[in-house]
Amino acid sequence: MKSRFSLSRTLAVWAVMTGIVACGSASPTTAGQEATKAAATEARVEKTLFGKTADGTPIELYTLKNAKGMVVKVMTYGAIVTEVHVPDRTGKMTDVVLGFNRLDQYLGTHPYFGAIVGRVANRIARGQFTLNGKLYKLATNNGPNHLHGGLKGFDKVVWKAEPLEAGGGAAVRLSYVSPDGDEGYPGTLSVTVTYTLPGDRNELRIDYGATTDRATPVNLSSHIYFNLAGEGTGDILGHEVMLAANAYTPVDDALIPTGKIEPVAGTVMDFTTPHAIGERIARVPGAPPGGYDHNYVLTSGGGTLALAARVKEPKSGRVMEVLTTEPGIQFYTGNFLDGTLTGKAGVAYRKHAGFCLETQHFPDSVNHPNFPSTILEPGKTYKTSTVYRFSAD
Repeated sequence: MKSRFSLSRTLAVWAVMTGIVACGSASPTTAGQEATKAAATEARVEKTLFGKTADGTPIELYTLKNAKGMVVKVMTYGAIVTEVHVPDRTGKMTDVVLGFNRLDQYLGTHPYFGAIVGRVANRIARGQFTLNGKLYKLATNNGPNHLHGGLKGFDKVVWKAEPLEAGGGAAVRLSYVSPDGDEGYPGTLSVTVTYTLPGDRNELRIDYGATTDRATPVNLSSHIYFNLAGEGTGDILGHEVMLAANAYTPVDDALIPTGKIEPVAGTVMDFTTPHAIGERIARVPGAPPGGYDHNYVLTSGGGTLALAARVKEPKSGRVMEVLTTEPGIQFYTGNFLDGTLTGKAGVAYRKHAGFCLETQHFPDSVNHPNFPSTILEPGKTYKTSTVYRFSAD
């Protein structure tokens, strides 16, 4: 089962079939070769069947390609990004995100590989909050706390998908309606997530949108694990990271923010200039198993698309820049990976096999009035954007 969405390709093929030739002097054969070449290199979206859930629900896989050779694969279960192929300094294409080859592996237990997490990404202390004078109790799935939307967050539901025209690029929009009371949250929330791969540059753009009929907290994020050397090639400790953040939100032993906002200057949390991930990781404060799992307060303040992070993998030369409209970014270094899960290359994912840069509002914001608000009101539209931009040097 396979279909392809590409208006320009359709027109090119139609021109060949009907014998229409530009600049009358060209032969039909030459025109056909040129049209076929254009069709092969243009941006496009392909749809295939990735598998079925236990109840027989089909799960679609959308493959986005651009003229520069970049490939992104997204499926309707969890709106999960399963693959991202980008070139190194020699032009070699490699998949740089962690994940699985089969749907049944995604249906099992895993640490949110590639998924959209929500309604509220990250943690909510004690799984509860008060809104408009009413106490709401949420599902708790991280000890006594609520994590990434609860027991069945957006990472574990089937989204509807449709391919889109994207001004010369390839795009797919996924949508989901979360009912009132879902995992304890108030209000019916209608969500869209659009993945766009531009035709002329290697970047993945994610645009989030949501509306509600009752006030409710919303904080959507993508939980992609990256390894710019290539999925399954080892750890990410040699990756060099810069974060455009002068402050962070300290956490307690359960990784819940204390409510303080502290400067990074003079600490192992300081990535205002590039540092290898492994350079100071053994000295990161907080609970075991050790490593970075902290929200950084971006100097941009959110609201406009601005640089949040830059990561370089020295051996391949791959570089990833993260731009976002969000005020925060969670830097996580795969501390809980323990070798029990095997990825696409047949290699076990051990500690620090990948890193995440989750753009977001701050964790547990709903319980900290001094943090930027995550409350979405009826009549308002939640809109945020994040771009993962790839290059090599």
